[in-house]
Amino acid sequence: MNEMSTDIKVDIAQKRFVLATDLDGTFLGGSDEDRKALYDWIEANRDSVGLVFVTGRDPEFIVELTSRQGVPRPEYVVGDIGTTIAKVTPEGHVEPIPALEHDIAAAWNDSGDRVRDALVDIKGLTLQPTGFRYRVSYDMDPDLFDASACSIVDAMGLDWIISADRYFDVLPKGFSKGPSLLKLIDHLGLDAKRVLAAGDTLNDLSMLQCGVPAVAVGGAEEPLLEKVHFLDHVHVAKAIGAAGIAEAIGAFGLHPGMNLKV
Repeated sequence: MNEMSTDIKVDIAQKRFVLATDLDGTFLGGSDEDRKALYDWIEANRDSVGLVFVTGRDPEFIVELTSRQGVPRPEYVVGDIGTTIAKVTPEGHVEPIPALEHDIAAAWNDSGDRVRDALVDIKGLTLQPTGFRYRVSYDMDPDLFDASACSIVDAMGLDWIISADRYFDVLPKGFSKGPSLLKLIDHLGLDAKRVLAAGDTLNDLSMLQCGVPAVAVGGAEEPLLEKVHFLDHVHVAKAIGAAGIAEAIGAFGLHPGMNLKV
C-alpha cells in the first residue's frame, strides 16, 4: 500500500487545481529531489489539488507504480494514450468508466487482429507484448522503419502516433490523450481553466493542444516543441520533468501554495 496516498476525502471537482500529467519524462522526470518536492507538495495539499495521470502506460503499470511509497496516487487515469478512461479506487485499483469508453470501443471495433496482420511484415516495427484493449503498440527502429505503415493505418480508418522517435501506436480514429482528457473533464464537472496538462513527447500533443493550460516540460522532444511553442496557453518550461510542472503551476498562478524553487 502506498503510504503517502491514502484517503482522498475531497471530491476532485471541488478542488482548486487539478494536475493532468504524463508520466515518463514528465511527472517521473527530473531529479530525485525535484520529484520528491513536487510529490510532497501534492500530498500536503490534497484538499485543494487533484491528480490525473494521462499516460501511454497501461492500468497494470499504474497500479504497480502507485503502490510504491513516495508516488502520489491519482484520482483518475487517462491511460493507454487516451483509450482507457478510469477512476482509481482507494485501494489503488484502476477501474474503467464504461460510459466514457463506449465510443472509444466502438471506434476501435475490435481492430487489434487486423492491425497486427496488416503490419506484420513492416520493417522497423516490433510488436509490444502487452494485450492492450483498444490500441496496438510497437517499438520502432527509426533507421529501419518503413513509413508505408502510416498509409496502411490511414486506409484502415484508424489513427497512428510516432513518439520519442521509438514508439509507433495505432489508435481508434479521433481518440488520443487530449480528446479523452476533455471527456473526463466534462464528466467530472471540472473547470478547465484550473486544469494543467503536462507532457514531453508527441503522444502528448493533443493534450497540450486541447485548450486547457498546459506545459511542455524541460527536456521535451523538439518535434513537440515545434508544434506548441506559439500557443499562448502552453508554457514551455526550462526546468526538467517534475520541476517543469512546478514551474508552470507558478507561472499560471494555478495554486497559491506553489512556492517550490525551480
